[in-house]
Amino acid sequence: MAKAPPLYMRIERELRTRLVGARPGDVVPAESVLAEEFGVARMTVRAALNALESDGLIERIQGRGTFVRQRPAPRAAGTLMSFQDQVRSWGRVPRSRLVEGEVRAASAAEAAALQLTAAAPRVVSIVRVRFADDVPLAVEYACFPPHLDALLDLDLETGSLHRALHEKGLRPTLGSSRLTAQRAGGDGELLQVPAGEPLLVETRLIVDQHSAPLEYTVSRYVGDRYDLHVTFDVQPP
Repeated sequence: MAKAPPLYMRIERELRTRLVGARPGDVVPAESVLAEEFGVARMTVRAALNALESDGLIERIQGRGTFVRQRPAPRAAGTLMSFQDQVRSWGRVPRSRLVEGEVRAASAAEAAALQLTAAAPRVVSIVRVRFADDVPLAVEYACFPPHLDALLDLDLETGSLHRALHEKGLRPTLGSSRLTAQRAGGDGELLQVPAGEPLLVETRLIVDQHSAPLEYTVSRYVGDRYDLHVTFDVQPP
């Protein structure tokens, strides 16, 4: 006789069936609730949920619970649209939480990127957590030249900085970015992930229609909540 599959696999299959009719963002019952329903130990339920999470069907958010996951449509690495427009294109609701908004001393990297020549260069610094349907996707560290300090008077939680720049006659036209991977570290609390969680880090510089540096931003994305799509040429050997 064929050997019966492990109990956690039977629970996993049942939950997969239920997820077919679920919507992104729906709450998945807690381990304790599922353990009582199936008459098993929580460890068995946890093994089933781990399998679903590794397949990208659900996500656990620290302090909030477990939810049906919607994988966002990947952003083409060669294009950049405003975060709000991008999240709306997924059919989700964008919002931001302001962590910091101030004029401060520029780091060496910021001064070089923005071509600041003052003896003690300063930047407009705006740090925000970016959300889609209340799920934190990224911490964004954006810097602008000091003459754009009026940006700090804007609604930085529901408004679009790129739209505000357009209204000031500044059009972001061209950019370059570098992609790396880092651990969440201190940003883990803001992103509701462990400090050791891997993040996709995009460091980008955007120039305006006059080719003047306009924005230097480091965006730290939760790796399994955000996708970048890259196309490339293959060089002959």
